[in-house]
Amino acid sequence: MPVGSVYPHYVTKVERKGRTTAELDEVIEWLTGFDDAELKGHLAEETSFEDFFAAARLNPNASLITGSVCGVKVQEIEDPLMQKIRYLDKLVDELAKGRPMEKVLRR
Repeated sequence: MPVGSVYPHYVTKVERKGRTTAELDEVIEWLTGFDDAELKGHLAEETSFEDFFAAARLNPNASLITGSVCGVKVQEIEDPLMQKIRYLDKLVDELAKGRPMEKVLRR
């Protein structure tokens, strides 16, 4: 599945809760290590989640992301790709719920 097909849903989710696309991009860039141009390139090229995370430079603090997404604890997911996807989902959820950026970005 392309990241670009899910991204608009992330945008809708965070904007509905009063957050911005810039904040969403900051969260994605924090997790993946992509700069703005790289992120936009992956979205435009319809890069699959597998290739997206294969190219990512995962933030060393990503392991601090804990909690449940769809009833599954992200820290207990064994499949590395699925865990990275759920890390992203968890960060988007936290952003949409109004958590301060410092906490979302594990500062």
